[in-house]
Amino acid sequence: EVQFVESGGGMVQPGGSLRLSCAASGFIFSSYDMSWVRQAPGKGPEWVSSINIGGDTTYYANSAKGRFTISRDNAKNTLYLQMNSLKPEDAALYYCARGRYATTRQRSQGTQVTVSS
Repeated sequence: EVQFVESGGGMVQPGGSLRLSCAASGFIFSSYDMSWVRQAPGKGPEWVSSINIGGDTTYYANSAKGRFTISRDNAKNTLYLQMNSLKPEDAALYYCARGRYATTRQRSQGTQVTVSS
């Protein structure tokens, strides 16, 4: 069964950084493009970033370009999102999804990011 366990969220001040991790299980991780998605209270899911199976091609929403970096470790079945220069509007529940530009949440609790001074 497909399952994701996200971690690394927390509260940071504007301009701060966080590194999110997503441990995947229940499927062949190295065979799928992967994505990060976020959802703020009262809003729908927002695609943030995707990475191809080899990790050498990445895609970013305009809101993430230049500040976020997606990466993966196929040996560890883990997806990462390095977030720098965080802004209050980045605050949301972040979760990972299987597929490029994917937003469907599957057995994932997500990790909460709060950006506040």
